[in-house]
Formats: sequence, C-alpha cells, structure tokens
Amino acid sequence: MLDKVVIANRGEIALRILRACRELGIKTVAVHSTADRDLKHVLLADETICIGKAPATESYLNIPALISAAEVSDAVAIHPGYGFLAENADFAEQVEKSGYIFIGPSPEVIRLMGDKVSAITAMKKAGVPCVPGSDGPLGDDPKANTQIAKRIGYPVIIKASGGGGGRGMRVVRSESELLKSIELTQAEAGAAFGNPMVYMEKFLENPRHIEVQVLADGQGNAIHLAERDCSMQRRHQKVVEEAPAPGITEEMRKFIGERCARACIDINYRGAGTFEFLYENGEFYFIEMNTRIQVEHPVTEMVTGVDLIKEQLRIAAGQPLSITQEQVQVRGHAIECRINAEDPDTFIPSPGNIDRFHPPGGMGIRWDSHIYAGYKVPPHYDSMIGKLITFGENRDIAIARMKNALRELVVGGIKTNVPLQQRIMADENFQNGGTNIHYLEKKLDASSK
Repeated sequence: MLDKVVIANRGEIALRILRACRELGIKTVAVHSTADRDLKHVLLADETICIGKAPATESYLNIPALISAAEVSDAVAIHPGYGFLAENADFAEQVEKSGYIFIGPSPEVIRLMGDKVSAITAMKKAGVPCVPGSDGPLGDDPKANTQIAKRIGYPVIIKASGGGGGRGMRVVRSESELLKSIELTQAEAGAAFGNPMVYMEKFLENPRHIEVQVLADGQGNAIHLAERDCSMQRRHQKVVEEAPAPGITEEMRKFIGERCARACIDINYRGAGTFEFLYENGEFYFIEMNTRIQVEHPVTEMVTGVDLIKEQLRIAAGQPLSITQEQVQVRGHAIECRINAEDPDTFIPSPGNIDRFHPPGGMGIRWDSHIYAGYKVPPHYDSMIGKLITFGENRDIAIARMKNALRELVVGGIKTNVPLQQRIMADENFQNGGTNIHYLEKKLDASSK
C-alpha cells in the first residue's frame, strides 16, 4: 500500500480522501492556500503545507508548488480529487516524471478522453453507442459541412473538441444558421480552450443525463458499478443525482455497463472513471468520459457498498481490483443533493461565517462536508459546501428521508440552496422519476416570471 499521499485539493473531497487514506493506514499531506488554513482536512492531516495565496492560480493550480509539496514531505503519490488539476494531462505527466504516482489514469489516456473528437472515435471503436455526428472535426469546406448537417438531420449542435462545463456549444436548427454558428463556435473554442477544433452532433431535444461508474486496474480488469441519473441540472451544472437511474432495467444496465468496462480495457484505463451519456427513447448516446472521481460518487457507493476512493488508492499502489463484476450488486436507492452557499432564488454566491451548524441524522443519512460552526466560507472557490445523501430500500423512502434531512440541516450565517432542494424533492414530476435535463431550468424560468 502507498505510504504517504499528498491531497491536491480542498473542501469535502479532500476530507473524503483523507478518511479513505486513514482507513488504509496511509499518511496524509494536506496542501492548502492561505485562505484555507482552517479547513477540516487541514486540521486532521498528518502534515500540512501552504502552497500559495487564495486565488487558485497561485495555489491549487500551481503545479510546481504541488510537486514540491510531495518532495519536501517525502510523499509517494498525489491524489487530485475532482476539479482543479484532476483531468490535466500535463499535471499527471509532470507528477510521474518527477517520480511520484498520479492517482488516476495515465497522461495519455487523460489526453485521449479529454479531447471530445478522439474520445468519440475511441468509443465507437470499442462499441460504445455514440450520438450520430461528424465522426471527426469539421473542416473549412462550407459545402462539406452543410452535407454533414443534412446527413445527421436538424437540429444539430456544434461542440468545441476541448470544451466542457456547458461551454463551447451552439444549437443549430436550420441550414441558414449553420455556417455562421460553426464560425462563432470555432472562435469561442479558440479563445476559451486554446483549441479552435469543433465537431457536429445530432441535437437531442429532451434527453436525460445518465452516467456509468467504472473501475479499472490497468491490469486487464474492469468493472461497472451501475448507473446514476444526473438530469436535474441548472446551466449544465448538476443539482441532484441519484442511483440507480429510474426506468433503467437490469438488461439495459448490463448492456451499457459491459460496453463501458470493455472500453476501459481497450484504452488501458486505470482508476475510477465515469462514462456520461444522453439517454432518449430507450437509447444511450456517449458524450464524454470523466477521468476522475465524480462529485456524485457517494450515491454509487451507497447502492453498491464499494468504496471508490479506497479502490483508487489500491489501484495506484499496483493492486488488482478487489471486487469482480459478479460481486457487484445494486441494492436500494440513493439520492444526493448538492448544498451550495448561494441564494436559493438568485444563485448569487453567499460566502461568510457559519455561526450555527447542525448536520442531519437518522437511518440512511450521509453528510459529506468540510464545514463546521465557526468556519468561514471563502469567496475564492466553488460555492458547494456539502453533499447530503440519503439511502432507502426504494426510491420513495430515499426521497422521504431526504425531505427529513433537508429540514434538519442547519447552516446559519450564510444563505444556502436548501430551499431549492426542498422544492425539488416536493416536485411531483421529480417524484415520478425520469425528468429530462431541461426540466429544472424551465421550472425555474417559469417561477421567476
């Protein structure tokens, strides 16, 4: 097993990694910015190192500082968590070249899956269903691009090859809009991602967002751990996630899961990863792979009993998977609500001092968070301050427990989105299951008029 690990992140995921390390007897090094001296995992870690000022560019995105932290602490590995540098192939490469273990896939695989065009090509080769599209980047020939759009059928969507987070995308509903839209998206992609390459896909009008969790050890073994539904979104950002996805049968789960696991073996994947799909009319369409642990990983852990962070650590230590596909069993239902420090109506961030705090409890309740009474939420980072997860024998029980847990949760001194989450849990269409990715956005727009 690994001897000592640098946790190259902050907040709840850093604390989550620290807990897993402790269970496996691994020493921890918490790196932090000047604004994060009082983070929970910093107070609990075996060693702490300040790596820079509050802005992420001067701390959590500072590659030399992170590698230096591993060097001065005699750590053997670096865990990137999610966000920041977690899917940065250059960071992974520099970590490995410096003689340390990057807890994640190889730099080559991160690059392969980070570029949407090469990722789609690899997935098609592996037999993973993809959205009908241009089968590669768009060229400069207007006639050829027009023919591609006709073959796919309108509406189409133009996407930046290096895009993400809902940026670098433009929907085109008619031929008259096409060429200008391609030109604009190319310009945006070049400015935002340093890569002007774009591609074209069929635009699905009312899909759900379904994703498949995988684990692979890089030794020829890969498994899938069922699917999650992440369709409750606002501005392409997930708000509520659940596992398993409502309406997905065991046969469908096996069909898509086996293809994802096979793809992991084909690309020599190592670690935890997530295949993201749009799902419409009973069909799965691959859109991207996240080569890291996900924010919503707890719902998968709750229904499978598999600790995904501990598996990441074991795989990084060179161990094979500790569980086979036959041993994976999905039991019950789990729901996660992201708790953000923000106004529940305007979504304006609400940093500040937490003067009162009380976490919810009871059967089937899990609270993943770094906050405590007296903690000051800084204005420099993402507004998420915790994740509330409930588990039940079925979906109705999980929802009922979430309603209770949201009522019990007390975070005083700042605003949170708890009232929004309460409205979602009480929504009849959410309770019925299977809402599409546009549902919450439309509901919020309607309520604001």
